[in-house]
Amino acid sequence: MFTGILAGITWALETVILGFALGMSPFVSTEEAILLAPFVSTFLHDLCSAVFMLIRAAVTGRLRTFSEIFRNRDFKWLVLSSAIGGPVGMSGYVLAVNSMGSAIGAVASAVYPAVGTVLACIFLKEKVRWYQWIFLLFALTGVYGLSGSSGLADGNFLLGLLGAAMCALGWGMEAVILAKCFRSGEIRDDDALTVRQSVSALIYGLLIMPLMGGWRFTAGLLGEGFAGLIGVIALAALCASVSYLLYYKTIARIGASRAMALNITYTAWAIVFTVLLYRDPGILEARTLSCASVVVICGILAAADFRQLFRSGGRN
Repeated sequence: MFTGILAGITWALETVILGFALGMSPFVSTEEAILLAPFVSTFLHDLCSAVFMLIRAAVTGRLRTFSEIFRNRDFKWLVLSSAIGGPVGMSGYVLAVNSMGSAIGAVASAVYPAVGTVLACIFLKEKVRWYQWIFLLFALTGVYGLSGSSGLADGNFLLGLLGAAMCALGWGMEAVILAKCFRSGEIRDDDALTVRQSVSALIYGLLIMPLMGGWRFTAGLLGEGFAGLIGVIALAALCASVSYLLYYKTIARIGASRAMALNITYTAWAIVFTVLLYRDPGILEARTLSCASVVVICGILAAADFRQLFRSGGRN
């Protein structure tokens, strides 16, 4: 429970830092830069995170035994979850943050525990209760209600909503597949994260970046004058690595649904960090707070099985 909450806090910090990076030059200099910003920043973000995880594995002596994961029978599922959670989920998340702002983008993407519950029902044959469907509908209604927030840039809501949908689908499915991989106990959570970030960076570098025509823009960022921007993205990637480590550990220990429910608290922390770091209390209007509360509370309730909870409490 504690690691799950810490995962949410560190992810909220990552969100605010990455949102700051997306507002820096040259991500806002031209229409092309604005279009490429979510994809280029995500590529650099996951690449830095993969490097951090490989350094961590080398320091802790895990590189010598890391190769064992490639022979694991669930390795193909781990690669699949990495591809879905990284290029699909993370791109959608950055798109939502870039279109809606760090605080509102974080809240809008927070429906993924409910989506993960639905996917668990389909692929893992888990039962979804009638009240979970109702809470899912309320959570989606709360996301739509964010469109009226004064903290949301005009004209970007539909694009941000598309990003939030991509994020919810990608992260929801990633958590479900990861839960399947962790059931055997043969895959370590830190090794899974190293694979995840490495696969995501490779897919971006070899497929998405060439298709988007983003390599020229990315190469320009690596030149002189943009060291500060790269440093901010690297700092966000470091926070993300810590958050993912805690999140994966929580999934392995208490399961996907409960881990997602705890991790969703990042939405509240993102609003707190936005107010503290940006000194922007304007986001704390009644409509934003009420809709954010609906999304967070109903997202958690949509991912919860009260019958299982009460049965567990009775046994204890």
